[in-house]
Amino acid sequence: MVADLEGSVEDLAKAVEGHDAVIFTAGSGGKTGHDKTLLIDLDGAVKSMEAAEQAGVGRYVMVSAYKAYDRESWKDSPIKPYMAAKYYADRMLEASKLTYTILGPGLLVNDPGTGKIAVGDGIAATSIPRVDVARAAVAALSEESTYNKTIDLMSGEIEVAAALKNI
Repeated sequence: MVADLEGSVEDLAKAVEGHDAVIFTAGSGGKTGHDKTLLIDLDGAVKSMEAAEQAGVGRYVMVSAYKAYDRESWKDSPIKPYMAAKYYADRMLEASKLTYTILGPGLLVNDPGTGKIAVGDGIAATSIPRVDVARAAVAALSEESTYNKTIDLMSGEIEVAAALKNI
């Protein structure tokens, strides 16, 4: 479903009411200014969390960014405002009452997916097809080993379901 992330929490809550989970994949895009980064990637994400809690949705999967949790890794990044927005949105999710999974993909590419990923600490920063991130987000919904965890992911050699099960 699509909803207006610049709208009210109440409107977002109505949009997610009756659903079991929220998968947050929205982003302001590379051609907008820092204002949209704050309004979508940070405030829109947090409003969607508040809406999920208000509507009684207990499960939330956040598509974040590779190593957003590590300020040192992005201190000199050309997309530092985006990374900061992801950092704080992720922290708000961790502090929420939601059962969350935070996925930190590398560079998103539009290549065909392989259905295979690499996950966890120490994976090299490379790229991952958007479709494989989507597969991981859907698989994470019911994979309890991902609950309340932050998981870096890139293209790899392990089937998505198996990779997430072994976190």
